[in-house]
Amino acid sequence: MNALRDWLVPRVAFAAANERLTLAAFTLTIFLSALLLFAVQPMFARMVLPKLGGSPSVWAVSMVFFQAALLTGYTYAHVLNRYLAPTPALMTHLALLIVALFALPIALPSFGLEAPTGDAYLWLLGVLSVGVGVPFFAVSANAPLLQSWFAKSGHSHANDPYFLYGASNIGSMLALLSYPFVVEPVLGLVEQSTWWALGFGLLAALISVCGVLMLAGSAGAQLPYEKCGATNKETSSGAVITSRDRAVWIALAFVPSALLVAFTTYLSTDIASAPFLWVLPLAAFLGTFIITFCKKPLVPHGFLLNRQVAVAGLAILATASITAVTSKLAMVASLLAFLLVTLTCHRELYLRRPAVSNLTEFYLLMSLGGVLGGIFSALIAPQIFTTVFEFPLLLAASLLMRPDILDKPQDRRDWLDALHLVAGVAAVLLTTRILIATGIIEGQMHLRILVVSVLFAILLYNAKVPSRRMAIMASMLLAVFLLPEGRYEAHAVRSFFGVHRVIDTSDSMRLLMHGTTAHGVERLADAAGNPVLKPVPGAYYYPGAPMTRVPKLLRTARGGGALNIGVVGVGAGSMACYKQRGDSWTFYEIDQAVVDIARDPKLFRYLSTCQPDAHIILGDARLTLANSNDGAFDYLLIDAFSSDAIPVHLLTVEALQLYISKLAPNGLLALHLSNNHLDLPPAVLATLAQIGGLHAVLIDDRPEKPGYDNLPSTVMLVGRDKALLERALDWNGARRPEYTSVRPWTDDYSDIFTALLRGWFGAGH
Repeated sequence: MNALRDWLVPRVAFAAANERLTLAAFTLTIFLSALLLFAVQPMFARMVLPKLGGSPSVWAVSMVFFQAALLTGYTYAHVLNRYLAPTPALMTHLALLIVALFALPIALPSFGLEAPTGDAYLWLLGVLSVGVGVPFFAVSANAPLLQSWFAKSGHSHANDPYFLYGASNIGSMLALLSYPFVVEPVLGLVEQSTWWALGFGLLAALISVCGVLMLAGSAGAQLPYEKCGATNKETSSGAVITSRDRAVWIALAFVPSALLVAFTTYLSTDIASAPFLWVLPLAAFLGTFIITFCKKPLVPHGFLLNRQVAVAGLAILATASITAVTSKLAMVASLLAFLLVTLTCHRELYLRRPAVSNLTEFYLLMSLGGVLGGIFSALIAPQIFTTVFEFPLLLAASLLMRPDILDKPQDRRDWLDALHLVAGVAAVLLTTRILIATGIIEGQMHLRILVVSVLFAILLYNAKVPSRRMAIMASMLLAVFLLPEGRYEAHAVRSFFGVHRVIDTSDSMRLLMHGTTAHGVERLADAAGNPVLKPVPGAYYYPGAPMTRVPKLLRTARGGGALNIGVVGVGAGSMACYKQRGDSWTFYEIDQAVVDIARDPKLFRYLSTCQPDAHIILGDARLTLANSNDGAFDYLLIDAFSSDAIPVHLLTVEALQLYISKLAPNGLLALHLSNNHLDLPPAVLATLAQIGGLHAVLIDDRPEKPGYDNLPSTVMLVGRDKALLERALDWNGARRPEYTSVRPWTDDYSDIFTALLRGWFGAGH
């Protein structure tokens, strides 16, 4: 016995150590691969932004490219796993990694240094493909490929490697959260690219180790698939994967992916706007994979299913009206619904996972569903809906992804009755809408809330009956869609750049809202209720506001005369009414929808009254301004921020050099830096210091009784003529700015996070 023990113990210890090594190697490799995958996307998009003027289409096209590349990588992994033996599969992937090494460090290709005129979609796709295509493709294949290799490693858990997907998403979350808060504030793009290349080299080495461990384990017999935490929904090793199984996988991935984009848009458009707000939903989305792709989830699946209907219905009720009072309720309800729906869908995916022989196909179809969901919410929905209606629509669709519908036969008679119910509700709602449109009934916000609330109560009573549940949920959607939000919404339009609302307030003010920020205000009637015949600019552009006083300052200094003025950002067209005889004004605007609103006298009268033939150039400021003559402008106003989002490319050294080059020798540049979250002046001052020969005055304009007629603003005036600028020091809130040790922003480096901290906590002042 002693001899047997002496022979057995070291071998058992070696096997245990080998298992620990195998698990550690695969976990670390998958983690690093996901880390690199999520780090390269914002890095390369940042490289391209200045070349295309920072147009949001850069992010949209980049997102589609990366999603398509990820799907291609998953397809490659599936083909490699399905049709090649372990040794040639390893050799093929190592060869791809070696080829990708020659494409590093990641940088813009030579033809990408200058963008073409006009539409640059194909150019951008070419830049992405050549600049980052091969390394991204090589990394994107690793998550499913390494899991399939682990299944052949002989490890005791090799029969169910899906838990490794959690390590992948931990790496993704870390990259996502660290980029804006850690990486970007510390490293420039060149340094980021260098570190990424080093990480890729380490990844290639780790993949080689995993490949060797896979080959060593694959020499043994294949372990049979053993169900882990199995339910009757799981596919056993002997089960045939049907077309319905594949369709369910795609649908279960589609809904949360589409909901992620829709929820982020809804949150930033209708509820709040803050830098990095998009990070939180995406981090939560990745976190749901970590929670659900394991034997015992942190939150029981049954607990979530029992509350999904009520929470989704409450969120739809919250979308019925977003006001200052209800915004917090809407944020909580929509966040809970997003998390709950995503958790339930991802858990259903895990419970329906196939045997390891179909692992790569499973991930391939998951990726396909995710791509289709992203395309729906990012590209299709904005063309269909004028509001973010896709968010409540997807919440309702998520109730179709429940096991009581997916796994149980449905009675056609029940669903036909449900269809009749929806048709009846639709008829009543359409009739009500017609009566409101004809003035027989007055549209009120309370009407929509009342109708949706009653339907929500009925939903709770019928939550356990699938056909009735879906019928009532559809009725709630129809009520939100057909009934007006209130009597004061005059116009709404949705463009690629966001949702623009023209709203009439109860005190006779008309607002142009983009996100949560007013970009223009016009008073329709005075305090006595008499119509205002000639529009008087309000908001940040009221008579006496810093941006509107600059033309008078220049005229006084020059003893009169006409001015050549450029304005970046049209808004409602408020600045147009400060034109005087002989002036030449040029407006620059990236969003055609904004131009259409400003030109429509039924919405705002500034342009039609003051500059009916206003010269408006459509496009991003950095591209369109570059085509103007040097020294052309006496006054150049940069006011192109959307809601509280900051186009960083408009505040870099390269951008400010462009602005200054377009100024006359004694001209003035005004930068509108008002923001609810970011303290921008220190970064702008540090950036200006890199140019040299410039002077600045910072103005914190705070009216005594602020309102929509006169909103407070923060404006920085910049120019070469110090004496001219000092005349502005007599203005309300004007001072000489104090330079700090903040690092200047360039096309290679920017640090929004530190500006956010300064804005919130006053750090750095």
